[in-house]
Amino acid sequence: MFRRFPVFERLISWTKPDAGWDRRTREYECFDNNSLVADEPKARGLVADFMDRTFDVPARDEMEAGLAAFAARAEIEARYGCRWTGTRREGDRFVLETTDGEYRCRMAIFAIGMTKAWAPPLEGAEHATHYVDTRDAASYRDKRVLIVGKRNSGFELASGLLPWARELTLVSPRPVDISVLAHSPLRVRYLQPYEEYVRGSPGAYIVDAAIARIERTEDGVRVTADATSWDGRLSLTADEVILATGFEAPLGDLRELGVVTVINDRVPALTRFWESVSVPGIFFAGNITITARGLVKDGLAPNSSSVNGFRYNARVLARHVAERLGIERSPRRLTEEETLSLLLEELARGPEIWIQKGYLARVVSVDERAGILDEGILPLEHFVDGGGGADAVAAAIQLNAAGTIYPAVYVRRGGELEEHELEPHPVRAFDGDPYRRELERLLRPLLRSSSRSTA
Repeated sequence: MFRRFPVFERLISWTKPDAGWDRRTREYECFDNNSLVADEPKARGLVADFMDRTFDVPARDEMEAGLAAFAARAEIEARYGCRWTGTRREGDRFVLETTDGEYRCRMAIFAIGMTKAWAPPLEGAEHATHYVDTRDAASYRDKRVLIVGKRNSGFELASGLLPWARELTLVSPRPVDISVLAHSPLRVRYLQPYEEYVRGSPGAYIVDAAIARIERTEDGVRVTADATSWDGRLSLTADEVILATGFEAPLGDLRELGVVTVINDRVPALTRFWESVSVPGIFFAGNITITARGLVKDGLAPNSSSVNGFRYNARVLARHVAERLGIERSPRRLTEEETLSLLLEELARGPEIWIQKGYLARVVSVDERAGILDEGILPLEHFVDGGGGADAVAAAIQLNAAGTIYPAVYVRRGGELEEHELEPHPVRAFDGDPYRRELERLLRPLLRSSSRSTA
């Protein structure tokens, strides 16, 4: 994938090569949105090793080099040149048909990406090209280019073509909303075309309209679009029309197996642990996990479409599958003081909950017999809606509708769940004394009851 996309070479996710933490530590992961994660220090924080620091975002070849190094250093047992061709059920097993023979398993995890070009059913779509077929930027010199779509790929194209095209027009039904950047799918580095439009510069236009049809004319390509945020219909003429309308998952025959899909049949419908809602035992990893949206509190969707988010989903999934297979884990037992320190540390620097805000949480359970147990990282939705009646606490980082980042603590005691929103901090020092005192106050009844029961 990274040999082809993004079309104009640079990713949108940043990595800071020097961050005050060693690149091989867990703390560094908050500063590195591109490397995969591993238990082995030698396989951590690798993308920064290949970046030339021209930008704080890696080029495609730098990202590819980081992934290749990860596979080598973590000694991944990957079978390359092996193509999945079919899937069937035999009793309680799945059979994966491949060009390298058949593989049988109780559970299958498909990390197949969203890499198949997708376009909505538009009249005249044959007169346009898709994002994946975008040519070298210089080939659009002095052309009028109309881009259908105003999300990442649309603005990436507009930004890359701005120095070359005579005129750029971006069209989609929804308006661009950059009022809260933390919620926005866009990145500031792509927004120069938008800046030129709002300042009235000629040659760059951002239009809120739904495409009615695309047709070839003597003067180029005519696009007819109906207004969405205003009244009227536009007839726009361009030399080139590019559909930046996104991707779908290459699901092969999984639909025939019974896998239900969502979002215009583009991706599978998933549970909170990224399992097909209709075919138990079929799981998905990677950017497809975006369809398990979690609580979506204040409209904030998970960060699962990017490496920095889905790498943590994959770790949680691995643990979940292991437990389903009967592989037991031994949670670390904590004292009251260790519990407070752990949760404060997570609220200050825990990469999973900082990157997957409002989606993943650090969970500590309180058991009458076992005492206080570190349950690790779990989906917040699972804790809130499906975590059972056991006494426990979950720590998460959240983002409100105004874009304010703040810590939150969920306490479940005696079957009752309470959410506590802690105050934000200007430099987000959520491990300071005020937060320790507040956390101790909130958890004292829960932890003390555990101490008395254990005693």
